[in-house]
Amino acid sequence: MKVAVVVLNWNGKSFLETFLPSIVSCSPLNVQIIVADNASTDDSVVFLNTNYPQVSIIKNTINGGFAKGYNDALKHVNAEYYVLLNSDVEVTPGWIEPIIKLMDADETIAACQPKIKSYSNKQHFEYAGAAGGFIDKYGYPFCRGRILDKVEEDNGQYDTDREVFWATGACLFIRAKCFHLVNGFDEDFFAHMEEIDLCWRLKNIGYKIMCCSGSTVYHVGGGTLNKVKPQKTFLNFRNNLILLCKNHASQYFSIKLFIRFVMDGIAGIKFLLSGEFGHFIAVIKAHFSFYSSFNKTLKKRRQLKKQIEHYTTTAVYLHSIIADYFLRGKKTFKEIDTKGRFL
Repeated sequence: MKVAVVVLNWNGKSFLETFLPSIVSCSPLNVQIIVADNASTDDSVVFLNTNYPQVSIIKNTINGGFAKGYNDALKHVNAEYYVLLNSDVEVTPGWIEPIIKLMDADETIAACQPKIKSYSNKQHFEYAGAAGGFIDKYGYPFCRGRILDKVEEDNGQYDTDREVFWATGACLFIRAKCFHLVNGFDEDFFAHMEEIDLCWRLKNIGYKIMCCSGSTVYHVGGGTLNKVKPQKTFLNFRNNLILLCKNHASQYFSIKLFIRFVMDGIAGIKFLLSGEFGHFIAVIKAHFSFYSSFNKTLKKRRQLKKQIEHYTTTAVYLHSIIADYFLRGKKTFKEIDTKGRFL
């Protein structure tokens, strides 16, 4: 099998009802469609068996989150390319072919994403991925088409294939051999930013990550963990520190980590002054969780370092996206995408 679309599901029958029809109708006949069920307690599996007998089902024994859910499921999938697709994504005709063509033409491309647009506002990009992910020098992720909470309207300004730093897990095309070469997702992330960690590890051993503008999908976003919930704040702050600690080159690492602590503290105070006490506590919990797992993370860092000849610098933003956004008022990718600002 060349391509397998794998949808991870947890108590998402309503999403399957809404979005599986587009996946089935818009995918070529030679593409295998699989739902990996993360021990759902609703009747998702019954619904699939009754209505979509052509869709394969992999039943995970526990809900291990996004990372473990896919790691467990993909052990049972035999394909050249995996397409990891959120259950709340509407795909469009021809969404698979342009990306596979792009990746077939270049063996160094490990992963790729389509343009991710909003399901509820289809003229705009969607928060989780937009037109490809980047990272600044302090490890803060952002997207072409979405900087922090500012999401742009899609007017064709990013209709070019481009190498990026990370591709979104909402719709991630990845070579199976590359996924297994780096042992898949880091299960300690549970959910959020595990795809950035995966892409960073792949880039550090010489692979490319791309965004293909010839493919578009529409994402609801926040389907299983809404972005306004403190739990998501906790995971984002903690996981961002972990991926920085694991994957950043030794040069300036300690200084940047210290600066991140300060900047996260400022973010926590901002939450507190805004009356968002739950998010303030989530930032504190995120840091204590990071400190408690620091030795474990350093051990991973040492293991990864053995495989790396040159740490990646491609698609790294050489400035601070936080300073650009809040102090300089630069809130679109076009405003920061100038000569000398990216490696």
